[in-house]
Amino acid sequence: MSYDEPLRLPAAAIPDDCRDWTAGRAANWSAALPSRWTFLRVRRSIAGAVTTLALCAGAWAAMLGGLWPFVAAGFAVYVLWVLARPELVWAGAPALLLGLAVQASSLPWAVTAAGAFVVVASWAAVAVRLRARGAQLEQALEAAGDGTAQVPDAHAPVRRGRFLLPLGLVVLVLGVLTGVTAHLWGTVDDQRGSWVMAFYLTGLGLTALVSAWLGRHRAVALRRAPAPVLRVLVRDDAQGTTEVYAADDLAALRPLFTVELTSYDGESDEDEDEHEHEGEDEADTAGADTEAGAEELERLLDAVDDDVPGPVREAVLFGAPFDGAEVVVLSADEDPDQPPLTEWSAGPVRPLSPSAGVRRIAREKAREEQNRQLERQARESVVDRAPAPVRRWRAGWLDWVAAALLVQWGVWLTWAGFTEAELPPWKLGLAAALGLYGAARVPVKLAWRITADRSGLWVTGLRGPRHVPWDDIRSVRRRSFELKLRWRGDDWSVAAPRWAWFERRRGLVHPYDALAAELSAMRNDPALRPTGESTTPERGRPLWPLAVVLALVWAAVLVVWG
Repeated sequence: MSYDEPLRLPAAAIPDDCRDWTAGRAANWSAALPSRWTFLRVRRSIAGAVTTLALCAGAWAAMLGGLWPFVAAGFAVYVLWVLARPELVWAGAPALLLGLAVQASSLPWAVTAAGAFVVVASWAAVAVRLRARGAQLEQALEAAGDGTAQVPDAHAPVRRGRFLLPLGLVVLVLGVLTGVTAHLWGTVDDQRGSWVMAFYLTGLGLTALVSAWLGRHRAVALRRAPAPVLRVLVRDDAQGTTEVYAADDLAALRPLFTVELTSYDGESDEDEDEHEHEGEDEADTAGADTEAGAEELERLLDAVDDDVPGPVREAVLFGAPFDGAEVVVLSADEDPDQPPLTEWSAGPVRPLSPSAGVRRIAREKAREEQNRQLERQARESVVDRAPAPVRRWRAGWLDWVAAALLVQWGVWLTWAGFTEAELPPWKLGLAAALGLYGAARVPVKLAWRITADRSGLWVTGLRGPRHVPWDDIRSVRRRSFELKLRWRGDDWSVAAPRWAWFERRRGLVHPYDALAAELSAMRNDPALRPTGESTTPERGRPLWPLAVVLALVWAAVLVVWG
């Protein structure tokens, strides 16, 4: 976790007059951050969950309480803006308040008052957050002094917004289509619900488009003139997010902020622009490029699945950092034989308060210690156990609970949306698709099996067991609720409930953690692998017959129902 000697950046790569962003100057920058109640740093999962909850509440109010679909969907989109895109709140809050005021006469006063209070309070919190950006920028410029330099690869094509732009257009089109087809829904309540979804999708699409424009605009502005520069330390965490530290924080004890970065490969873009040659030589080159690209992708996936933070590296930060800023990072490559690595921000700067930074490092240390303990326990259990010809793992009670939850969710969704006596054809089609999805997933959850022998792993699936040689296995990890096995060119996953807090309090080990640790030990040490060859019955049977039975049962239910 601690690094006494960061990977050095060549002196020639450091711009003249580039100052160190020391812990003292960084402390002044951190002091300018707003309080936590301004929604400075909200997890994406929490933001998505809160937005979904607001959408469900708004749809319910629209169908039962008479709330306008535009206001109901706008409130959900507004919640997303407050948590993830505060720049848009200045336009969203007045519009939402106006909608509530216009419809106030047809709503209970408590509903109008509660909605107005939430909008005004969140608007004030966002105003404080945005105002603090100026103080952060001022402290960053003071730390940089007169040190400025042109960003590396300023001539490179601007990539910011390339993903969000088409995504926003697709979602916007879906919103328009949903609105156009709203009259096809059976009941008035269904039609109002479809209009809520139409306005919500339209708002999401516009949000993505505006986010793409903002990111691209800020990235272009960073290239136009010499930018402030600061010497810092950087490190990639276990999930691949870049953490930025003060230049004298050699032990990486307190990250200042995090940012998603992407590298620029000028040669690949030039190849795309000049890809007009023909002939066998070019075909061979294209094949080699494809193979090299696949190897690079595998290397990146290995780094992400490694679940271990990268080394601390010296870096130069181009651009004054503040909440939501765009930056460029020129850092020492992890491979000492490679030139410095230039990376552009693929997302905004997300500051960390001093306490949040300390907690982040403490969680990483706890996770690393837990991983080491699991690996140690798994290795000891394999070493102490008598050599086995074959090892097998299969679905347990947690997987059965996961299957039951999936079935319950499908039954509830079907019951809630398809309770009419005579279902229209499109609803029957949607119900059939939902049942087919469940028929394909439930057998895997109930009856998955992994068999290890001396040649590799046999992993069950709908079409039968698949063989994965030991040398092709890339990683076996448990991430959140999911156990994921990745090998060369493909992967397999299964999910089950877990409660990390309860496991830590009781000293319990999730079955997926134990399985991943044991398989990882076998992958890394051939001496720990099974010694025999598995038989056909041991490898498991195809799961498609059970899936067919479940699909037929569901089809029979729909025939009787419809």
